[in-house]
Amino acid sequence: MILFVKHIILSLLLLQAMGTSFAQDEFEEIRRQMVEGQIISRGITDPATLDAMFKVPRHEFVPANAKRYAYRDGPLSIGAGQTISQPYIVAFMTEELQLKPQHKVLEIGTGSGYQAAVLAEIVEQVYTIEIVESLGRRAENTLKQLEYDGVHVRIGDGYVGWPEEAPFDAIIVTARVKEIPQPLLDQLAEGGRMIIPVGKSNWNAQLVLVRKNNGKIKKKKRMAVSFVPFTRKQ
Repeated sequence: MILFVKHIILSLLLLQAMGTSFAQDEFEEIRRQMVEGQIISRGITDPATLDAMFKVPRHEFVPANAKRYAYRDGPLSIGAGQTISQPYIVAFMTEELQLKPQHKVLEIGTGSGYQAAVLAEIVEQVYTIEIVESLGRRAENTLKQLEYDGVHVRIGDGYVGWPEEAPFDAIIVTARVKEIPQPLLDQLAEGGRMIIPVGKSNWNAQLVLVRKNNGKIKKKKRMAVSFVPFTRKQ
């Protein structure tokens, strides 16, 4: 009985997140299973996050030979030594930001462009920086083809952020840092939130939630994670 009730609750949450309109494509059912089985079942409840995870065609952000694996419960290689994160981690990090439509978001580590697309389903303006030019250009093209016009891509060193567009209501970093870059803290708006993997190695990396209130920075560890290391221009 308890399991039956849990299944009903999960299904209702998914239906609430989907709303009345969604894209029809061959991956729709697989994407629904991903949201229900990998994300809702692990405790993600924010309707905006769930809706975004259901809408974004994850298979469009992976190499052609990996499309059939796009909705599996794990990261995938996208080339250049980089990965597209596990769907649950994307959803978790998104939910932690507590996004509103009017928020301006900075992403460090565009990668495939998938996380930027998820953010763009919730907010109007996303600024994303990728240090690997081949990945950044490919992501930019994919985002344009899918008409994510509110996503702005820059090729460059994410450590310095995007100062001319600061402050940002939310910042998300998708590469592991040893210490949180001061420029990103400076560019976080008052009342803003940042989610970032921190650790000297993947053996001790943690997702850290950063909040800025009255000019003061508060940090909270959220979960152990594994991310590719943050890289800078030499």
